[in-house]
Amino acid sequence: MKALLDTNILIHREAPVVVKQDIGILFNWLDRLSIEKWIHPASLEEIEKHADRKVRESFAAKLESYNTLQSLASLSSEVAAICSSIDRTENDRQDTLLLNELYAGRVDLLITEDRGIHRKAELLSILDKVFTIGSFLEKVNAENPEQVDYKVLSVRKTLCGNVDLADSFFDDFRVSYPGFDSWFRSKSQQPCYICSATEKLHAYLYLKKEDEREPYPEIDPPFAPMKRLKIGTFKVTLNGFKLGERFLKIVFDNAVLFNVAEVYVTIFTDTAARESLAKLLEDFGFRLHGRKVNIYGDEKVFVRSMLPQFRSEMPRMTYPFVSRSSRMFLVPIYPDYHTDLFPDSILSSESPADFIEHEPHRNAIRKVYVSRSYRRDLKCGDTIVFYRTGGFHRGVATTLGIVEKIHTDIGDEEQFVRLCRQRSVFSDEELRKHWRYNPKSRPFIVDFLYAYSFPKRPNMEALISNGIIKDINSAPRGFEEIGPKQFQRILELSGTDPRIIVD
Repeated sequence: MKALLDTNILIHREAPVVVKQDIGILFNWLDRLSIEKWIHPASLEEIEKHADRKVRESFAAKLESYNTLQSLASLSSEVAAICSSIDRTENDRQDTLLLNELYAGRVDLLITEDRGIHRKAELLSILDKVFTIGSFLEKVNAENPEQVDYKVLSVRKTLCGNVDLADSFFDDFRVSYPGFDSWFRSKSQQPCYICSATEKLHAYLYLKKEDEREPYPEIDPPFAPMKRLKIGTFKVTLNGFKLGERFLKIVFDNAVLFNVAEVYVTIFTDTAARESLAKLLEDFGFRLHGRKVNIYGDEKVFVRSMLPQFRSEMPRMTYPFVSRSSRMFLVPIYPDYHTDLFPDSILSSESPADFIEHEPHRNAIRKVYVSRSYRRDLKCGDTIVFYRTGGFHRGVATTLGIVEKIHTDIGDEEQFVRLCRQRSVFSDEELRKHWRYNPKSRPFIVDFLYAYSFPKRPNMEALISNGIIKDINSAPRGFEEIGPKQFQRILELSGTDPRIIVD
């Protein structure tokens, strides 16, 4: 196979300060799977113009590690028709040339962090061949589980003073922020969240509560006084495991807990890893507010409102809030899959050691539910109450989800697997069995947001006695719609934080 690497991947690889884990793992997988690394002449021209001399010299020294396309495909009329109206700059037109090679079949896949390329690929119906670093690692992890190196990942809360400051994980912070070590030591008694595997640090999150008296002299335009949660330090280096989403859920959980009006973060978007982080934040409603000007340079300031609101057409933008005005559905999930999909909804009878977050679907906020329910008319913004099956005493309601998208018109088995991969509890092999089980009744897919785990778990007995389920024979078998009064009673029985419910 031939993989065409976009310029941003090459620069990320050759930059003086790189995140070793993600780019290194990408190239390691390419080598292990004998996938040839190809570059486009347009990328060579772009790198020759790069402002960083070290990047130019490093790439020139390693040019023999890559194959350069010598014969280029003529611009396809289909590619020209779709991209000509989109392309505005010379870089846009160069991106189109890379896509054209993929469209013409000269290469098998394209790896890029450029969202514009992904949007054009979707219009050209070749998005399944275009990957970010993260999505490529997700693909190869799923297809080659026996070769995955990271078998144990643990996300845990600790004190900053318990984290090894000398870890190379923090090297890029030391470069961007002189004095970082001193600042870090001053936070030794403050809590933080980390993820480690085989004694190596792969993710770190530090949060800071701020009240209305907090000064912001360096932020332009100025912040209005209000309670905020600052993402002080946030870095994820191991792609392919949805760790970014796992840590982002921790951010939102803390924002609700502390009842803040906004969450914000300042970021230098000078590396592919930091740029990917900024894109993840934007996917969940963070907007570019302005900049922070200080001795280190200009940082971008991203802000996310945490005032109760709900956008039914784009619930990710108002996550984790759930609307009381939406339709509500009760849906079953078998015990074998429940805690695997919802690790925060673990029951007291289960062992946390069995659910360490080494599977991407456990970490993800955006998850997939596979169903054969007769009810298939769900729509974006609908609320799902997940019911863990188990009978009169052991069957319990545990989790709230928000529907993002429904896939009922699925063309074939490969598309079905691709749509579910890494966000479903099922392996590729299990997904194929689901697809083939009954050709006359193919499964459909519900994309949803994992919003909230109930503090208390009302069992079937309580659901029946409170009029939510009629009797033991009426337990949900598919998507069963419930009314506002039934939903309210579930919220009361489960001790749900009323702040996440929007009227």
